[in-house]
Amino acid sequence: MQLRAAGRAIAIAALLLCALPGNAADRSLEYAVKATFLYKFAPFVEWPSSAFEQSNAPFVLCIVGNDPFADSVEKTIASQRVGDHAIILRRLAVADPKAGCHLLFAAGSPAQTVAEELDTVRGAPTLTVTDSGDPTPGIIQFVVIDGRVNFDIDAAAAAANHLTISSKLLALAHSVTQGARR
Repeated sequence: MQLRAAGRAIAIAALLLCALPGNAADRSLEYAVKATFLYKFAPFVEWPSSAFEQSNAPFVLCIVGNDPFADSVEKTIASQRVGDHAIILRRLAVADPKAGCHLLFAAGSPAQTVAEELDTVRGAPTLTVTDSGDPTPGIIQFVVIDGRVNFDIDAAAAAANHLTISSKLLALAHSVTQGARR
C-alpha cells in the first residue's frame, strides 16, 4: 500500500515538471494536465465515512459552470477508481448541494460565480478546486508558474469541509495556507 501511495506521489511530482507551451492553442494541454490532477488529488484526501452512502458508492467528480476541460476529464477518469469507489462525472450549470459532489471544480458562469459555487458546498465534505487566477480560491487552486501547472492548498478550508489532506499532497503543493487566502 505504501508503495502504491509513493507511486502516486511520484506521478503528481512528474506532472509538476511538465512545462506547458506558451501559446493559446495549446491551452488544451494545460487543461489535460489539470484534468489529471483532479483525478490524482482524490487518493490523497480522506473523506468522512458519512460522505458515501455505501462503502462502494461512486466517487462523484463535478465540474460546475463553464467547463474548460472539453473531454479531458472523461479520458482521464475512464475506468479509474478512488479506493473502492468508481468515479462518475457530473457537469452542472450551477452548484447544487444535493448533487453529492466529492470533488467540485468551480469554473463559474453568468448563472453563478465561483464564489457562489464555493458557498453552496461550504462545510460539506467536498474538495473544492478552482482555476488559476480565480479571485476566490477553493481548497485547492491551480496556479501556473513558469509555464508549469502547480497548486496551492488551503488546509483550514479543507478541515472546515471535514477533509484531511495527506502530508504527501501538502508537500507537493506550491504553497499551503491556513485560511489566509479566503
